[in-house]
Amino acid sequence: MAETVHIGVIGGSGLYHMPELTDIVTTSVETPFGRPSADIVIGTLRGKRVAFIPRHGVGHIYTPSTVPYRANLCALKMLGVRQIIGVSACGSLREDYAPGHIVIPDQLFDHTKADRGRSFFDTGLVAHVSVAEPFCAELNHVTAAAVRRSGGDVHEGGTFITIEGPRFSTKGESHVYQKWGCSIIGMTTSPEAFLAREAEMCFTSMSHITDYDVWHTSKEPVTVDMVIETMNHNLKIAQQAVAEAVEGLDEHRDCACHHALDNAIMTDRKAIAPDTLARLKPIVGRLFA
Repeated sequence: MAETVHIGVIGGSGLYHMPELTDIVTTSVETPFGRPSADIVIGTLRGKRVAFIPRHGVGHIYTPSTVPYRANLCALKMLGVRQIIGVSACGSLREDYAPGHIVIPDQLFDHTKADRGRSFFDTGLVAHVSVAEPFCAELNHVTAAAVRRSGGDVHEGGTFITIEGPRFSTKGESHVYQKWGCSIIGMTTSPEAFLAREAEMCFTSMSHITDYDVWHTSKEPVTVDMVIETMNHNLKIAQQAVAEAVEGLDEHRDCACHHALDNAIMTDRKAIAPDTLARLKPIVGRLFA
């Protein structure tokens, strides 16, 4: 097994191509849920070791529906990661959340439809984890402050709705999401945040607004070109903000996120098959030591 790392970042491959990242190594991790999107890049950033996973694989080969979410989160857990910054593009459903801005949402609405691997607890061991507050409040605060120090326009709070993709929304859908009270829209934060909670890791979303989805009457509907252009423009801010956040993190702090499985397991321990327990050891190991 590779070295122990306490901080993880999930996002585009451009994130870890930053001048400040040194002592870089690449490690391959095999999990009970398969291989992650790509080999994990580990480097030193502001004096701390950080593990990076390109969510969609090298060259962006996985659709939002086919990203190996469980393998990605399990791989980070197996490395010892305790805090994760998820960086992603999103559309805005609010006038005041403008393209180029960054949102640190505090709520999440899962409107996906395919089975993306929504839970680690799929058979043989039942656990009901609380996600009333799906993002880590402390990690949210640290990340928002890091974006400000990096010169970004940041909004704290808002509901992030995750849709299936890979297509963009219709205008009818976009208007409905607005009426539901959602603030931003994307395709990958569910189930990432939920899996992180099940694996007892803190999770925050640094959500980069690239467009006004399709609801805005005076703006062009979202296109791939629009998303790429804005993300490239924001890349330096994203890299700087990740570095600032890493510097501000206490790698060893204890958090309620790290105890999410306390009293969550419903299955009688005598009824748990050895192979089920072996498969879930990276996730539940501390409770069965």
